[in-house]
Amino acid sequence: MAESNESLSSRCRRLIGEFINAEIEHAGELTLEIRREDIVRAGRLLRDNPDLRFEQLIDLCGVDYLHYGAEAPRPFPRRPRFAVVYHLLSLVHNDRLRLRVQLDEEPPVVDSVVDVWNGANWFEREAFDLFGIVFDGHPDLRRILTDYGFIGHPFRKDFPLIGHVEMRYDPEKGRVVYEPVSIEPRILVPRVIREEGYGGRDT
Repeated sequence: MAESNESLSSRCRRLIGEFINAEIEHAGELTLEIRREDIVRAGRLLRDNPDLRFEQLIDLCGVDYLHYGAEAPRPFPRRPRFAVVYHLLSLVHNDRLRLRVQLDEEPPVVDSVVDVWNGANWFEREAFDLFGIVFDGHPDLRRILTDYGFIGHPFRKDFPLIGHVEMRYDPEKGRVVYEPVSIEPRILVPRVIREEGYGGRDT
């Protein structure tokens, strides 16, 4: 573990150790797995404690681990299907930290951190829209990228590439209408095309 990460890890264990399930360093960044029910309390301590001061939430995203680790060993053990990942920055200490909360129910639910980092508002709406992750306590949890009538969550690994419905404008009704998908699903198989005599030589 890099020296800066060792120092950060030590401070986190001392100040929020009771909330940490696991600690992993991967690709040069420290990741702390936080229990789902503790994410708001841990977030406030990370933001407010003068030895940490993670006052900025850079990003929040959902993850779908549906097929994770099915074919080859990975750096992380097998886990529940969904997770929320929080990327934090301390401007005071010039530290970066990644938090991960695992969610194994359907629908996946975790407390909103909007009251901790106000910038989480649209990030949480995006994760709700694309992954179906519910952020309990969010002030306005609704779709942000897809249409309000959209069916399903398009970043889930089991979402069909052609979608569930298609929409078009109906001039007779004067509005957009939803209809069953009219195209046939295809499985694309790559083909190798070799040209005989390529480059002027017979092969």
